[in-house]
Amino acid sequence: RKEFVDLYVNYMLNESIRKPFKDFMQGFLRGCPSESWKMFLPVELQVVLLGHTNYDWRLLEKCVRYIDYEESHQTIKNFWTVFHELPEEKKKMFLAFLKGCDRIPPFGLEYFQFFIQDPKWENPDNSYPSACTCDHTFFLPR
Repeated sequence: RKEFVDLYVNYMLNESIRKPFKDFMQGFLRGCPSESWKMFLPVELQVVLLGHTNYDWRLLEKCVRYIDYEESHQTIKNFWTVFHELPEEKKKMFLAFLKGCDRIPPFGLEYFQFFIQDPKWENPDNSYPSACTCDHTFFLPR
């Protein structure tokens, strides 16, 4: 029985996926040569590909630049008050809304910059906040 289980596990985890994995690896290495990845430890490679998960939300607040707003504007104060009261999962959801991913860039939050901009809509009470993930701009109506 042990031999059967060992052979079955080997087939399911190794043999059955050998060809699809070989095809994937060949395509991946064509675009990302292996010499580039050998200099990283596995944990470092994970950070490079996925980003950090160490969140310092106060530092995020310091990295913001305001367009058509002042830091002292009541809308901005209200935004940060509400943001800091959110549970951790909702803060991550905001980051995903802002930049398309809930992870912190590999170079760290201190170098991540995003913008909060007044979209200057005619009737801001009838508008929702929106974001442009390409340039990390959060449009916050007054």
